[in-house]
Amino acid sequence: MKITIHASFLPHNDADAALAFYRDTLGFEVRNDVGYNGLRWITVGPAGQPETSIVLHPPAVGPGITDEERRTLVEMMAKGTYATLLLATPDLDGVFARLQARDAEIVEEPTDQPYGVRDCAVRDPSGNLLRIQQR
Repeated sequence: MKITIHASFLPHNDADAALAFYRDTLGFEVRNDVGYNGLRWITVGPAGQPETSIVLHPPAVGPGITDEERRTLVEMMAKGTYATLLLATPDLDGVFARLQARDAEIVEEPTDQPYGVRDCAVRDPSGNLLRIQQR
């Protein structure tokens, strides 16, 4: 049996800021940008990897989500505790320098972790935590 990861979903609270971060700062391709009822779903992915995507979506718009749940999700996003994405690069220092130059919110500078990985951490404009590992 062969199963691959096709897409992951991350919430955004500002489509234009999310688009600018993933496209302009991280250099991802924009694969789709769909608007519906004043909301936007933006599909992005790393250049040269068309089989892997991230769908940036409005938070808490699914059916069955209560107002209380919606408030909780928005509060968690604001604190940066709702969603995480793990990325990898062969040039962690170069990626980190680019993130710093573009004023990304730095959470942790490149660090040799005790579990054997060298990585850094930033937040996207919606508060999602991105850990980027050296590969």
